[in-house]
Amino acid sequence: MLAAQDTLRSYRLLLERLDQARAQTDKLFAIVKPDSQYDRPIPERHRIVFYIGHLEAFDWNLLRSQCSLRPFDENLDRLFAFGIDPVDGGLPSDQPSDWPALEDVQRYAARVREALDSLLESNPVPEILLNTAIEHRLMHAETLAYMFHQLPLEKKIRHAQADVPERDQPSPEIIEIPAGSVTLGLSRDDADFGWDNEYEAQSVSVPGFSIDRYKVTNGQFLNFLRAGGYHDPSLWTPADWEWKSAQNVSHPAFWKRASDSWHLRTMFDEIPLPLSWPVYVSHAEASAYARWAGRRLPTEAEWQRAAYSSEEGFPWGSETPGSQHGYFDFERWDPAPVDAFPRARSAFGLDGLLANGWEWTSSHFEPYTGFQAFPFYEGYSANFFDGKHFVMKGGSLRTDRSMLRRTFRNWFQPHYPYVYAGFRCAS
Repeated sequence: MLAAQDTLRSYRLLLERLDQARAQTDKLFAIVKPDSQYDRPIPERHRIVFYIGHLEAFDWNLLRSQCSLRPFDENLDRLFAFGIDPVDGGLPSDQPSDWPALEDVQRYAARVREALDSLLESNPVPEILLNTAIEHRLMHAETLAYMFHQLPLEKKIRHAQADVPERDQPSPEIIEIPAGSVTLGLSRDDADFGWDNEYEAQSVSVPGFSIDRYKVTNGQFLNFLRAGGYHDPSLWTPADWEWKSAQNVSHPAFWKRASDSWHLRTMFDEIPLPLSWPVYVSHAEASAYARWAGRRLPTEAEWQRAAYSSEEGFPWGSETPGSQHGYFDFERWDPAPVDAFPRARSAFGLDGLLANGWEWTSSHFEPYTGFQAFPFYEGYSANFFDGKHFVMKGGSLRTDRSMLRRTFRNWFQPHYPYVYAGFRCAS
C-alpha cells in the first residue's frame, strides 16, 4: 500500500512539474509582440510560430503512443513534430504564408494541452516519458530565450529585472588539477532520470592539467579582438576560418559596435560592454582565443574532474542549488560577473561552473560505452553522433535546476554563436 502511495505521489509531482514547465514557455511566448510571431530571429531555426505548436505536438506524439490513441490532427501533429539542427548552409527558406494562421496554431496548442491533461489524469504513463516531456520543454525554454535574444528590441515586451552592478574584472588565475579518475555518466541502476546519452557510467583516468579559475570574460576576449585574433588564420582551423570568412564574423554575436566602443545586446537593452561578465561565443571563437592564449579548451573528462571532487552533489558540495550559487533556473535574463558567487566555488577552486553560461569543451559529442537509444525517442542523441557537435557542460542563467546534474550533457555545432555558452582555458 505504501509503495503504491509513493508511486502516486511521485506521479502527481511530475504532473505539477509539467504545469510549471508549461508556465515557463508560456511566459516566453508572451515576450514576443503579436506582429512578430512569424519572425525568424536566428536564420538556422524555424519561425517562432513553429515552436508554439511544437511543444504541445511533441508531448502529444510522445505520450499518446502509450495509450494507442489516434493522432489529434494528423497534419498538424506531423507539421510541428520536429525542429531543426543548426547546420552550416542549407538554411530554411519557408515564408510566413507557408504556416497556418497564428490563431489556428494557438487553438491547436490549447486543444492538445486540454486533451493531454485529460489523458494523463485517466491513463498514467511511465514516469520516464513524463520526465522526457518535461525536460524537453525546459530545454526549449532555454533555446527560445537565446532565440528571442536575437529578436530586435522593438519586437519584444520588456520584462524588468534588478541591475547587476558592474565590477572590476578579477585577476586571471590558473589552477593545477592533479591526476585522478572521474566518473562520466549515469549507472542504469540509478533511480534518477537521465537522457540516453548520459548512460552508461564509466570511470576515466585524467592526467594532471591546469585550468582557469574563472570563465573567460568579455574584457579578456576584447583583448583577443583588439590583437587581431579574428584576422589571424593561424588561430583557426581551416573549417572555422572558412566559416568565419564566409559569414563575415568579426566579433561575438552578442556584441555590437557603438562608435569607438562596444556594447552588449542583453535581452531587453544595449549596454556598454560589461568587462567582468563571461563572454558568449561559438566553439570556433572559443578555440581561436585559446590558441591565441597559448592554451586549449578542456576535454569533457577534464572539466568533470575540475568541477567535482566527489561523485555526489554539486561542485560546492551537497547543498541544494540556490541563489547563492549563481544565476540559473530562469532567475535572470542576463549574466553576472564571473566571480560573483564565491559560495559556488568547487573543491579545486573553480568559480561559476553551474551558472552564468554553459562551457565549451574540446570533446566531440559521442556515445558512452553501453549507449542505448531511447526506444520512444531514438533520434534524440544518436542523430548527433556525427563528429560535428561538441559537448558543453555546466548550465546557464536560463537552465532549469533539474539539468544542473553532474551527468547532463549539452551539445552544439562549432559555428553556432547564439547559445549562452562561454569557456575557460586549460593546459
